[in-house]
Amino acid sequence: MMNQYLERVVDLLDPTLNRIHNMSAAEAQARLLRADPEAVREIDGSFALIARDGKTVRMARSLDRPMRYFLAKRAEGPALVVADRIDVLHEWLKGEGLADQFHPSYTRMVPAHHRVELELIGCPDPAPVYTRYFDPRPNTQPRDPAEIGRRYIGALADEIGKWLRQLPPAEPIGVCFSGGIDSGAVFLTTYHVMRQLGFNPARLKAFTLTFGDGPDLDQARRFLAALDLGLFLEPIEADLGSLDIAETIRIVEDYKPLDLEAASMFLALGRGIRARYPNWKFLVDGDGGDENLKDYPIEENPELTIRSVVHNQMLYHEGWGVGKMKHSLTYSGGLSRSYARTYAPARRLGFDSFSPFTRPNVVEVAEGIPFIDLTQYDVPRLYALKGEIVGQGVKAITGLEMPVFSKRRFQHGALPVESLRRHWPAREGVYRRQFLALYE
Repeated sequence: MMNQYLERVVDLLDPTLNRIHNMSAAEAQARLLRADPEAVREIDGSFALIARDGKTVRMARSLDRPMRYFLAKRAEGPALVVADRIDVLHEWLKGEGLADQFHPSYTRMVPAHHRVELELIGCPDPAPVYTRYFDPRPNTQPRDPAEIGRRYIGALADEIGKWLRQLPPAEPIGVCFSGGIDSGAVFLTTYHVMRQLGFNPARLKAFTLTFGDGPDLDQARRFLAALDLGLFLEPIEADLGSLDIAETIRIVEDYKPLDLEAASMFLALGRGIRARYPNWKFLVDGDGGDENLKDYPIEENPELTIRSVVHNQMLYHEGWGVGKMKHSLTYSGGLSRSYARTYAPARRLGFDSFSPFTRPNVVEVAEGIPFIDLTQYDVPRLYALKGEIVGQGVKAITGLEMPVFSKRRFQHGALPVESLRRHWPAREGVYRRQFLALYE
């Protein structure tokens, strides 16, 4: 008589990180098993979920929650292991005596905005089935930047309000603040919503990272001074010698230079906050704002043209798309991949971090912008559009006249680009080898 075939599902995700506003986690998991993938779209909030029906397993996550899996082979049946990190998967396999099967490239990332289905059939490995559950339609917004802005920042305010209502009363709230368009919009909208809800705005601080000579601190001061809100600013000083590329690679588990640089800045900012306020927990930031308004330097990427940027759905959120040649099974693409630059440092330092720009209701407004009509494929016009839309939106929703400064990356505002390059040359191949060496 044959032994019973036993497949195993091991969920190593932290369920306390789910922030679902409109249903229980159990109901959200049940939606994963429905035939209609749009049932997942109706889950409102931040989540990483797995559900099982016999040999069928389905997984889904929100844009801000990395979710990985590994399928291990055992004599008694396959074991599907799910976690938020590669090293967590590796440690579990070591504990089960299965580490010889492991390589980081064998892990798989659940791509954001998709439901992933696996059949636990053992050998040969099952092919995952991807079904999109978030599919925003293009060109649904009017050609009026002012009205787009009102809807976009209105959606942002709604998401901030949901988040604020879930926080413990009187807990302080820190904004990762550079005075740029995204962090500026988040700060002013958070300030506005707190006052609307009757919350004490003294709970709020704008934390700005500085290494002594970066342009962000001056920009942050000018931004807040223009609105007579300078009392909220709190500079966080850091030392360039504290940046450790090897440590950042271990934490982020990736090798893309720009993401490692941004993650290092977050680590420096978070450690400065933690040293000054040991019990601080809640941070809000503007990650995802550039992706929403397609505001990255096209000329820095030889693969991009303005046509590819405005014609490809959520290009900066998802990369070239699930199932495409350039989509990484190990890492996913776009912000779906790079959100680890925020998530992993925040988790390592004990913060609960949130970006309202990652929420589908906000992304949906942005994806509906008629970018082609508004830009006529003109690159400078595309770059200017973000400040126009966000500035007018903040004015419409909060009544505040937001200063709008030119785009600058997080890492290039905390210290000059030249200083960063001298300390930390951008060498993707070297960083990739450093990461892989962790598992040799």
